[in-house]
Amino acid sequence: MSPLKKTYVLKLYVAGNTPNSVRALKTLKTILEQEFQGVYALKVIDVLKSPQLAEEDKILATPTLSKVLPPPVRKIIGDLSDREKVLIGLDLLYEELQEGEADD
Repeated sequence: MSPLKKTYVLKLYVAGNTPNSVRALKTLKTILEQEFQGVYALKVIDVLKSPQLAEEDKILATPTLSKVLPPPVRKIIGDLSDREKVLIGLDLLYEELQEGEADD
């Protein structure tokens, strides 16, 4: 029996349909489809439409990606164009490396 995979809960905060917001969403979706097929939930929040959500989560800039689960909460600000930086910043690449070592 294989162990259950963790589900990652992510929130991407954007401010409208700006080039940075569009780039961040496109890049994030590519990373998620390649690395985390079926083990993630992504919620995109437009801070112009829902400013209270940004305020509750203390979002100061957009785009911001927040990993809510599994703990700890991690945030990355920017267009997410550096794939490795995104994975490391969200503690995802580190886990991937550990699992790879465990398989050896």
